Amino acid sequence: MARIAGIDLPDKKKILYALPHIYGIGLKTAHQIVTSAQVDPNKKVSDLNDDEITRIRKEIETGYKVEGVLRAETASNIKRYIEIGSYRGTRHRAGLPVRGQRTRTNARTRKGPRKTSGVIKVKAEKPTPGAKSG
Repeated sequence: MARIAGIDLPDKKKILYALPHIYGIGLKTAHQIVTSAQVDPNKKVSDLNDDEITRIRKEIETGYKVEGVLRAETASNIKRYIEIGSYRGTRHRAGLPVRGQRTRTNARTRKGPRKTSGVIKVKAEKPTPGAKSG
């Protein structure tokens, strides 16, 4: 199992499709990495030798922000939006969609489950065995 950028890549997948398991690398970026590292994109991760893994690892470290660094940068950007009080910051703070989506319907991913108003029916209690009815 190859470990790149702190992520264990799945052995049975081709390297081209295994690299997007790393946060910050998509399919297009994975193709760029593999071609610049001169590795066959159809080779499975388990078939890679140490030299090829080292070339891929070096290519990612030198040219791309991935995993922890990218997550920290994204979090700091969101924090900055909130601090300066921009529209995007207020949407982040309120937990609402940031990029102009409608919220009258949909937006359940950001807003969470529906908060119902009105009476919520409670199930009737089951009678205990041996109790007299009447």
